[in-house]
Amino acid sequence: MSAVPRSEKPSGRFRRMLDRLSSSQEDLESEELREDAATAGCVRIGDCHDRQIVTVTGTLRTVTLRPRAGVPALEAELFDGTAALDVVWLGRRSIVGIEPGRRLIASGRISMSRGRRVLFNPKYELRPLGRE
Repeated sequence: MSAVPRSEKPSGRFRRMLDRLSSSQEDLESEELREDAATAGCVRIGDCHDRQIVTVTGTLRTVTLRPRAGVPALEAELFDGTAALDVVWLGRRSIVGIEPGRRLIASGRISMSRGRRVLFNPKYELRPLGRE
């Protein structure tokens, strides 16, 4: 075994192919999401701070209807390969196109609720299904 950390090893075509073959499906999807965020010019969710205005992109993992203070609220978990973020639309029971597995870009002010990053009523853009 070499004492050189993996990130400092040469990264030729063969090395990248071996890394992809030995990586789990979840790792490959996370890497694809991180690359997508970088090409879209969005902030990585893992780098977001409380009260910061951001534009993030990722895939919706879950979508649930969960009332907040007696008001219907549609909640979704957005994942970009670095971290997860809760996206909440207050006063909505459903939104066409907001479903698990869908990619979207969301903009708004980050807040922290119970130790998790949350975007309330963000501006959003649904990404096309399938490959772009």
